[in-house]
Amino acid sequence: VRWMMYWIVFALFMATETLTDLFISWFPFYYEVKTAFVLWLLSPYTRGSSLLYRKFVHPTLSKKEKDIDTYVLQARERGYEMMVRYGKRGLNLAATAAVQAAAKSQGALAGRLRSFSMQDLRSIPDE
Repeated sequence: VRWMMYWIVFALFMATETLTDLFISWFPFYYEVKTAFVLWLLSPYTRGSSLLYRKFVHPTLSKKEKDIDTYVLQARERGYEMMVRYGKRGLNLAATAAVQAAAKSQGALAGRLRSFSMQDLRSIPDE
């Protein structure tokens, strides 16, 4: 549970840090403060990630739980619909390509099949 809290808080930190890094990286000792913050999050003595998770992340997630569940359900349904739609489209394209390839090479295929006559098949020894 401790590591789960750490990774959730660290992921949120990295997401915000990616955006804010462009604007505030010019502050003096910015990188030192950022390193100290990550060490504070990670340290088992300070339990920074547990503190931030329990004070901010968990209450926010609890308040928004129904909305999150709704979004997850919508994403699942949309994902399934898109998979079916693009799967059908892909199968149709593959079938069309196979039919076109067979139509273009029909003469070669028919000539190849004609070369195997019944006479050829009778000349194969039975074992």
